[in-house]
Amino acid sequence: MRIGFDHDKYTAMQSEHILERIAAFGGKLYLELGGKLFDDNHASRVLPGFRPDSKVAMLLTLKDQAELVIAISADDIEKNKLRGDLGITYDAEVLRLIDAFRGIGLYVGSVVMTRWSEQTSAVHFKQRLENLGIKVYRHFNIEGYPYDVKHIVSDAGFGQNEYVETERPLVLVTAPGPGSGKMAVCLSQLYQDHQRGIQAGYAKFETFPIWNLPLRHPINMAYEAATADLDDVNMIDPYHLDAYGISAVNYNRDIEIFPVLSAVFEHIYGASPYKSPTDMGVNMVGNCIVDDEACREASRQEVIRRYFAARSALALAHTTQVEVDRLQRLMHQMGISPDDRPVVAAARERETKTGEPALAIELPDGRIITGKTSALLGPSAAVLLNALKALGGIDKNTHLISPTVIEPIQSLKCDYLGNHNPRLHSDEVLVALSICAATNKDAAHAMAQLPLLKGCEAHATVILPQVDDNIFRRLKVNLTCDARYQTHKLYHK
Repeated sequence: MRIGFDHDKYTAMQSEHILERIAAFGGKLYLELGGKLFDDNHASRVLPGFRPDSKVAMLLTLKDQAELVIAISADDIEKNKLRGDLGITYDAEVLRLIDAFRGIGLYVGSVVMTRWSEQTSAVHFKQRLENLGIKVYRHFNIEGYPYDVKHIVSDAGFGQNEYVETERPLVLVTAPGPGSGKMAVCLSQLYQDHQRGIQAGYAKFETFPIWNLPLRHPINMAYEAATADLDDVNMIDPYHLDAYGISAVNYNRDIEIFPVLSAVFEHIYGASPYKSPTDMGVNMVGNCIVDDEACREASRQEVIRRYFAARSALALAHTTQVEVDRLQRLMHQMGISPDDRPVVAAARERETKTGEPALAIELPDGRIITGKTSALLGPSAAVLLNALKALGGIDKNTHLISPTVIEPIQSLKCDYLGNHNPRLHSDEVLVALSICAATNKDAAHAMAQLPLLKGCEAHATVILPQVDDNIFRRLKVNLTCDARYQTHKLYHK
């Protein structure tokens, strides 16, 4: 992979900039964390060299000065809202985040439940957290929020919220997903700190859009693609342009809410510390790009992947045509098309030749390997075996899995578990391969190649079963699919 981003430079520059912002506010800062801290795969795809945990690695350099506050909406708990990429509820994600933060040595101070109105599920979750020894605070709905500034910045507004006791100079406010009320938590704390005579400030740490790249830079357009379902739009920050005569990129929601935020700051401090929404950010990502063209091409590919994902989601009734149309417009603006993804043509050509669903994967050296549907294997299982052989320099005609292993698995599926399809899925073929690796040197060598699939591109000519999709995700393969099923059944697993 061609590297376009300097991780080490980012870690040093970003942490230094956050420390400077803490000092500017007299020693305490509430830092709203936008996007993902863990598993930021979007950033690692569009910024080759950015690691999925780059932001966490940076924050670890500040861990002695930082504590985390996790915000979650009580309404989202009541609705059992899901985090789509993980398939778990927001309350479960809070527990996962606490474990993850603690596991790497970051201090989690408390959980704030926003929009609190005694929702039954929220009450139970609060009790559960407190039984686990976690401090929980309640923040309430404020009439007129966010526009009735005079009421919001008063004892009847922010003043009614429970004050979150914090211990360290850097308070990182994160959440399981969007709409959790992170900004409101920060502003409420600023008001209550001011009432107590405590100096504190607010800033926002969000990776995208990158403020000091052009508006139509592919990286920023890839961000629009990633948020096509939210209707986020990148814009030139008019407040920044007016204040400094410099073009900076922000997005519509922050620009729209800035006059309100500025008024809140004025009511708390007497004057706003920021002249623009871009001023509020501390993002140094744009300063750490070392190969612009590598990042541009990675971002173009990300937009194409997003388009295929939206098409598949539409077929599953998980999105609307509006999202697909937005992504098509973005591709048109960027001068790209689905045909610019090499594995697409390779997979479709293999399907045309065999008359059955096929899958293609592009290896790190640029070779494209395909897999077809057969009586024994589905295309996912076939392409994995073929790719591992190619990576390991194993002859393509070599049998890595013994029939004595395959037959019992097929019997288990069809004779005992009620399946009608004897073909092995990707998870089953990997288990079979691992069994054979105990006695077969070729199988063991093939297994050792699995880490090399990380970051590879793949495309299937049909929507894959969830089990196969999960395997590619765990292997960190960037998979896309044509938006159709192999069969015309109404129900698909």
